[in-house]
Amino acid sequence: MVLECPYCRNKVPNLVEDFVSGDYICGDCGLVLDRVIDTQSEWLAFANEERNAQSRVGNAANPFLDGAQLDTLIAPKGDSSYGLAQHLNRTQDLNHVLGRTTAQRHERNLVQAYKEISALCGSYNMPNTTIDIAKQLYRRAENENLLQGKNKMAIIAACIFLARRQDNGSLSFKEICAITNVDRKDVARTFKFLKSKWDMDAGTTSSNDLVARFCANLNLDRDTRRIAEVLSRKANDMGNNAGKSPVSIASACIYLSSHLMGCGRDAKAISEIAGVGETTIRATYKLLYVSCKNLLTPDIFASTPKANEANLPIPKASKRTRGNTPSGDP
Repeated sequence: MVLECPYCRNKVPNLVEDFVSGDYICGDCGLVLDRVIDTQSEWLAFANEERNAQSRVGNAANPFLDGAQLDTLIAPKGDSSYGLAQHLNRTQDLNHVLGRTTAQRHERNLVQAYKEISALCGSYNMPNTTIDIAKQLYRRAENENLLQGKNKMAIIAACIFLARRQDNGSLSFKEICAITNVDRKDVARTFKFLKSKWDMDAGTTSSNDLVARFCANLNLDRDTRRIAEVLSRKANDMGNNAGKSPVSIASACIYLSSHLMGCGRDAKAISEIAGVGETTIRATYKLLYVSCKNLLTPDIFASTPKANEANLPIPKASKRTRGNTPSGDP
């Protein structure tokens, strides 16, 4: 069938085949006349540098693996050892075969580690950016031979912990240990090892980032959570909390806000969620209680009439101040 432009009606049609868009186009007026059936070879290209490779098979290369990852080794029928012998006879290059076997083993280890990282991060609903950073860190540790003599799961846990920090996310040691089932000492030791080896700024976790998640796990209402977040921001600006960890400050703020709202959670319940000792929570709460005038500003009570300062438990006196008065006093 000869195509003819209904507008130009030239005896010799000026047709242009545009294989990019898949159209027959009139070269005189630009009217699209019909679709093109491309009979050329379907060279596969995922990037500009791959267009000259003229490859018709394979998927896009995985950036987290070394090499092309597109080759397939098919063993002949029969015993596997016989197939390997036949392959060695054909290639006459034992070093080449052993090198490829080592590379395949290396890739299998990486793929298995990537699956574990994706599964662990997915169970905690971490974003894909955190997963990708964790994979890159694990691959770096593998390439630099930092895995020798180390617990594989501890390396994975440390990489996830570092990745979450670099992705500006909050994650405590207790949470990463619960996710990976690795002892806290192993995770902390491996984390410090990788951080020192790579001279990496792992960032810090703010108590503000932890309050929302801890409140959700404790089933606290929205007003209690909001007050805890306000108290956490104010507590970070106070000078008397120096040396206290973000987890301790977040836990103490939740302890204070829950009692302020009349739905008090005891230190034991908060300790089980936050992973910090009950004594630490009470000690940090005592510091906050002393500064209640600066923390509990009128705007808190104005926005939440249910809040009542009389609900706050009075901290117990320390052992140093407990007991009889000095003998010199009346």
